[in-house]
Amino acid sequence: MRKTSLALAVAASTLSLSQAAFADFIGDSKATLEARNFYFNRDFREGTGQSKSEEWAQGFILRAESGYTEGTVGFGLDAIGMLGFKLDSGDGTAGSGLLTPDRSSGGSQDYSSDLAVAAKVKVSKSVLKVGSMQFKNMAIASSDSRLTPQVFSGGQVLSQEIEGLTLDAARIREVNDRNSGDFQDMRINTSSGANGGTRGITTTGGVTTDKFSYLGGTYKINADLTAAYYHSELDDLYKQNSFNLVHVLPLGDKQSLKTDVRYARSTDDGRSNVDNNAFGAMLTYGIQGHSFGLGYQKMSGDTGFAYINGTDPFLVNYVQIGDFSNKDEKSWQARYDFNFASVGIPGLTFMTRFLSGDNIDRGSNVSEGKERERNTELMYVFQEGSLKNLGVRWRNATMRNNFGRDIDENRLIVSYTLPLL
Repeated sequence: MRKTSLALAVAASTLSLSQAAFADFIGDSKATLEARNFYFNRDFREGTGQSKSEEWAQGFILRAESGYTEGTVGFGLDAIGMLGFKLDSGDGTAGSGLLTPDRSSGGSQDYSSDLAVAAKVKVSKSVLKVGSMQFKNMAIASSDSRLTPQVFSGGQVLSQEIEGLTLDAARIREVNDRNSGDFQDMRINTSSGANGGTRGITTTGGVTTDKFSYLGGTYKINADLTAAYYHSELDDLYKQNSFNLVHVLPLGDKQSLKTDVRYARSTDDGRSNVDNNAFGAMLTYGIQGHSFGLGYQKMSGDTGFAYINGTDPFLVNYVQIGDFSNKDEKSWQARYDFNFASVGIPGLTFMTRFLSGDNIDRGSNVSEGKERERNTELMYVFQEGSLKNLGVRWRNATMRNNFGRDIDENRLIVSYTLPLL
């Protein structure tokens, strides 16, 4: 009897400790389910080849983040589950990036699914993650501009032990692109996407690699000024040093002036000819619900800007279609935003911008390249009632240039985010 009682006592105390240890793991967990309905239409105005890319799809994105187990060393898990369904695509209109390509038919697959899971360990204010995850920093930013997000496989350490300073380091092995069904090696971007362009980047021995690493940090110097630096390497293809300064000057009476200055120096790493200096600056004046922005971006060196294919480059003039980072390109941007909350309509926002680039080096005996792009975006998120958290977003763009195909584009995104935990 005594042995049985002792065993029961030990079991009860172990269970109690176990419940305590996992209390924060469960109690601090968060989970959301986003239903994203996406219509994409890109109309190529002239030239040979496909005249239109048009697809409609439904996606579901489950994002779950656990808390950490109790103790000096805490353990947890993060996960992103993704499902995509084709609603309409055909007659040669595939290729929007919404859906996984069907290599046999030349169209798109009816269905896709992916699961990204990362284990995490926390000590003090430092976190190590290993597995599949999204990234968003100066060195690499996962794209989330289609049906489901782009994720990478690797490890990351994020530390905030010193007040105001965030240190960030990672080693990445593979990428699962937003329209891909599996993980694969990373590629250097050697073109300017749908609008053609002259980036001038060439490689020997292929454009892919299975190793990308970075080390950097962000420091909040004071309440108004933040500085950042990142060093990154896409193994055998390029090395990059990126700098950023952001200053927000309060002007009183709901007014401010934001200055965002960016510079990146990119060089080859053995198998490419990468040689680029990228400078960009954006000034934004805000008053009430209005924002007025002016931006300038300049490329110099033997090539255009280098970054991992499919990611969002850290450039002030990276917009809906173009990135304005061809060889020797100079570009400027004028932007206007309005938040209707300032006039009593919270949840409604409007943006429009115009960009123009020239001085693009297209090679000898060819005139300089020029391009321009206009973007307009209108978005409304319901704030209350049965439709709360339902968002409707319309994005419209036109691209014109003298070296590639002219484009008219519309995207309509209807999304609903349901909090689960």
